[in-house]
Parts: sequence; structure tokens; C-alpha cells
Amino acid sequence: MKALLISPYELGRQPHSLAHPAALLRTRGHEVVLVDLSLAALPRTGLEDFSVIGIALGMHTATRIAVNLLPELRRKAKKARIVCYGVYAPPNRALLKGLGVDVVLGPEFENDLLALVAGEKPGADLAKVTFVVPDRTGLPPLTRYAHLKLPGGERKTVGFIEASRGCKYLCRHCPLVPVYEGRFRAIPRDVVIADAKQQIAQGATHLSFGDPDFLNGPTHALRLLALMHDQWPHVTFDATIKISHILAHQDLLPQLREYGCLFITSAAESFDDAVLGHLDKGHTGEDIGRAVALARAAHIALAPTFVPFTPWTTLDNYVDLLRHVRDLGLINSVAPIQLAIRLLIPEDSYLLHIPGFRDRLQPFEDAILGYPWASADPRVDALQARAQAWVERADGEERGRWETFVGLWRLAHEAAGREVPALTADCAGPRSPQLSEPWYCCAEPTTAQLARCAVGA
Repeated sequence: MKALLISPYELGRQPHSLAHPAALLRTRGHEVVLVDLSLAALPRTGLEDFSVIGIALGMHTATRIAVNLLPELRRKAKKARIVCYGVYAPPNRALLKGLGVDVVLGPEFENDLLALVAGEKPGADLAKVTFVVPDRTGLPPLTRYAHLKLPGGERKTVGFIEASRGCKYLCRHCPLVPVYEGRFRAIPRDVVIADAKQQIAQGATHLSFGDPDFLNGPTHALRLLALMHDQWPHVTFDATIKISHILAHQDLLPQLREYGCLFITSAAESFDDAVLGHLDKGHTGEDIGRAVALARAAHIALAPTFVPFTPWTTLDNYVDLLRHVRDLGLINSVAPIQLAIRLLIPEDSYLLHIPGFRDRLQPFEDAILGYPWASADPRVDALQARAQAWVERADGEERGRWETFVGLWRLAHEAAGREVPALTADCAGPRSPQLSEPWYCCAEPTTAQLARCAVGA
């Protein structure tokens, strides 16, 4: 059988969501074509030759792109079974089906996809997957994907690997929660190491772990890192780790640094304890400062991410967020887009479990794949629009994190009717390693992000 697997967008990473199912299908003798729409276009001809077309929907932005693509794909591939899979597929099942999708699968999709390609009936979506080494044949080279920029100007080619799936935690705004419901699965170490090996052979000198939280299984993670460091001591890495995990496992930080950890991405989300409580993040605003200090003591940069605009955000909240970023010396550590994004509320979000929260939302809109909401203070929504516009403009003009922050600082204080305090460059904090495509989750995509990704489609 002949299958086409499509990734609309994966944060500038070479898609694991294509490479892993490709390996499983190819070992069974099927012909598989891979298309990453962020770097390539769909084949202009021959779509009618595929028996199955799978589309990976691991992100909200990817789903938005796929929704625009599906009508054309359905017209040109009338005989193919179109399958959407990934975290964002089940919450949007009705919409996807209405656009011509035949089968909707979740993030543990591989067994069902194998059955479909073989002409069999799919079974339980969360049946245990047998992991194999991903087959990246047919994808663009790593040099075309996001790279790592070091403070001294050096650039490193980045590989993307996964050591686990799911998450033990139930943060209300996280898209994983409605699908995994607190489940977590470790990928066998030999599979992860073999995937790392093939990407290092292709030139990767830095590996970015895509696990929702790298320390969901600390024993698994540390044993894996020890084996990798023994083989490739020159290879560095980054990972995503919860603030609460950084505190709980602070004794592991020096070991992570020894194994090559350059920076940790952590979903801080807010410094406001009330907002953190609504999101059920499991940490406080003060905990963020403690985590920053612990990481710095271990010579690891902490790259916090935020969801600054929520239904609970006030102008004072936003000014305080920027003040904390300044006081903690994080200006150079925070991607500017993290200071401008709005909370995304998709179908099935655990935020909808908060008593009375639905009353603050507008009806679900297919166009944005979420529930629109407005702040109780229109000035907050106006500030968010200005902040996003400024960040996108500054990015296009390559202004850098410091200059972009200065602009946001001015916009926030003016919106709140406050005098704009002077900023001095010494509060920017140390320059930290950063990926050329910033980490981005739990938020509505920017207009520039959608436009840039839509070009490939």
C-alpha cells in the first residue's frame, strides 16, 4: 500500500510524528512519502495514488493549517482514506469529519494507522504502541530546521528526539490532559539512543527533547543521558521541565549540566498566584524565582514561557509580569512572543471544568478552533493586540529581545496610565542559548506564524 504522511507544523523541528509511523509502515513493506509543509509543498500530482493520507496534528497551529488544507486535499484524493492524528485531532473530531476526514486518532495512533494502511479495522486508540527507531528518510536535512544560537554567536545544528509521551499532571490549560488524563509512557532507551545516533550522524551537535516534561520519569531520563553522554560527550541538549520538578529535583541539576544541558524550557505561565491556581500549575510566583536561581547555580539557563493574557489578567497583572521578568534578569531569556500571547481554550479543555468559567466564554468557533473570550477590561484586550503587533514588527526588523522588551514595557505602563520607569541594560540578564524557532504552546497562534507556515501549504 502507498501512504502519504503530512506534518503542517512542528515548531521548526524535523517531525518525529512522521518519522516514527514511517518506520513502522516501511518495515511492513508499505511505501511511505513524507511531506513537512513548513518546508515543502504537497505534491502537485499523484495524490490519487495514495490509499491512506495521514496528517499529524500535534499542535493547535498545525490544526489551523490542516483545516485550510483539507478541502483541497479531499478533492484531489477522492479515493484515499484521510486520517488525522495527534493531540489536537480528537478535540476537533466533528469539524475534521465535516471537512472530509475519514478517521480521527489521538496521539497514540500508530497501531490504528498500521491497521488502516493494511486495510484492517482500527482498534483501541490508546493500545500500547511498540516503539521503533524513527525513519527520517525523505525529510529535509536537519540544517533546514531550527538551529541553536549560542551567546557567543556560534550556531549548532539541532536534532529533535522524544524520550517519553504523555504527562503525569493535569494542568487545566494543557492540551495533553484531555487525551492522556495523567498517563505517562517512557520510550525504550535503546530506541531513543538509536534515533539520537542517526541525527548526530547527520550533523546534529545539540538535541532538543520534545517530552512534555523530561522529569516525569527522572530515573529513565538520567540513565538515558548517562548513556548518551558516554557516547557523545560533545553533544549538548535542552529539555522541558516543570517549575515544580526543578524544585523537587534540584539535586539533579548539576548532573543535567554535566551531561550537557544548556537550557531548560519551563512553563511558568504567570507570576500571579490566582492565575496559577486557575491553571492548576502546581507552583507559585515565588517558586519561579527559586527555580531561576537553582538553574543558574547549576550553570543552566532557564527559559520560562508565559501565557500573559488570560480571562483573569488585569493591566496591573501584566505590568507586574514585566517587572518580575526585569527583576529576575530574564529579559534575555524570554522569547518576546511569550509576553504577547493569549490563552487558548480548545474543546475538551479542563479549564471548562472550572465552575462558572463557561459563562465568560463565547460559543465555540471553528475558525479559531476554540472558545473566544474577552477581558472584563477592554483595555487589556487592546494592550494584547498592541503587544503582539509590536513583537511581530520587532521580530521582522530583527530588533532583539532587549529592544523588544523596552517597547512592551512602555506599552504596558502607558495602558495602565502609569509613568514609564527607565530601564537600564544591566537588568537584561545574561544572554542565554536559544532556538531560532521559539517554543510555543497553549496559546493562539500569531498572525505572522500562520502566514509563514501557510506558505509551505
